[in-house]
Amino acid sequence: MKKLRILLWPFAVLYDLITRLRNVFFDRGIFAVKTYDFPVIGVGNLSMGGTGKTPMIEYLVELLNHNHRLGILSRGYGRNTKGYLDVEPQLSAAATGDEPLQFARKYADVQVAVSEKRTVGIDSLRNKSHAPEVILLDDVFQHRHVKPGLLVMLSAFDDLFYKDFVLPAGNLRESRSGAKRADIVVVTKCKKELSEASRNLIKKKIRSYTDAPVFFSRIAYGLPVGKHGIVDWADLNAQSVTVVTGIAKPKPFIDHLNKLRLEYEYLRFNDHHSFSDIELQELDQKSYILTTEKDYVRLAGKLKNARLVYLPIKVEFLAESTEFNNSILNFVKHNLV
Repeated sequence: MKKLRILLWPFAVLYDLITRLRNVFFDRGIFAVKTYDFPVIGVGNLSMGGTGKTPMIEYLVELLNHNHRLGILSRGYGRNTKGYLDVEPQLSAAATGDEPLQFARKYADVQVAVSEKRTVGIDSLRNKSHAPEVILLDDVFQHRHVKPGLLVMLSAFDDLFYKDFVLPAGNLRESRSGAKRADIVVVTKCKKELSEASRNLIKKKIRSYTDAPVFFSRIAYGLPVGKHGIVDWADLNAQSVTVVTGIAKPKPFIDHLNKLRLEYEYLRFNDHHSFSDIELQELDQKSYILTTEKDYVRLAGKLKNARLVYLPIKVEFLAESTEFNNSILNFVKHNLV
């Protein structure tokens, strides 16, 4: 890996130069940036993916949905449609992208939309008769034509941005200095037992790049869920189980299953994988498939014989969850028109 990075370093230097120049153009107003007079919260990262943006968006929905009309806007990565599209539960992941469809099916009272141009998407949502009061932007850190009023940057514990390099020598979409745009930093996918001393050391290193407050969170797993509700682990252990993942970094998911001593066959696919007809036929020959919630959205309704279940996840903060929540709530309160 080290030798490969050395070989790719000249390309990384060029990529870094291009992205830095782009950011300078935005910072100096050469490229247009649009701001809004109502609460717009962005969630994103510096890396290629796998930081937990989807569960963080869902955390924010759970925090805000009781008192505010919400909208979620995403690019809809991997969809086969173009332009602005309202995401309805009956649509396919191919048309909307998997995460937006997951949001739409999970939160009936939240308006979900996709649009490559975030300005078009925001304006379209706000022009509705029952417009959302608060808009959450999914994966927006590098989409700088829109400036969220509050920008939450995620960085996974096992792949912290300050240890990484820009593409293609590393996994960063831009240099570490981009962290200065963050209003809040959340270190995600932490170990539950991460010590205060370790957290303080990470905070110290992050503060070399940004003065934003730093919080720490973990992924908490629920019980398996299928078409007919919750599935008991004992039932799964009595079956021939095939685990299927098509996410950026499946290791925490697999580690969780291993801790439960589940015996399974494992089939791993790339992030946002679009399953071919042949692959679906092969999967349908399995008796029991356990997958992630995002993969479930893409597979549900396409298998006739295999029993399909998924493992729901949610964000849990290791400490200072009240402080994080208040940062979000106060921002919304002070920016509502």
